[in-house]
Amino acid sequence: MSNWSAFNFGKTIGAVNDGGMILFDEQHTDLARITLKRGKEFVSVSLNIYGWMDHTRFFNSDTDAQREYRAMRSSVKDILDLIHNDASDLKIWEAISEFVRRFP
Repeated sequence: MSNWSAFNFGKTIGAVNDGGMILFDEQHTDLARITLKRGKEFVSVSLNIYGWMDHTRFFNSDTDAQREYRAMRSSVKDILDLIHNDASDLKIWEAISEFVRRFP
């Protein structure tokens, strides 16, 4: 079972935020949010781990952004598990650093 669900009951889909229209927007319990937006000159994926990091990537196509959205959403599970299980800050930051290296 996935802990991901539509952010704000899906009410953000289609909304314009920071110059881009939100196409996908999900929240992982109360730990993180991932959003895919398309603007006039960009497609972006933003992942926010509440209280820890905000990481945004930019793409040339919807296809690339959607692929990476799915990959990032799957890969962040290890970090969220560390946070949920009260791991040391050092372990969490190491996992975040590895995530950012994998998804520059």
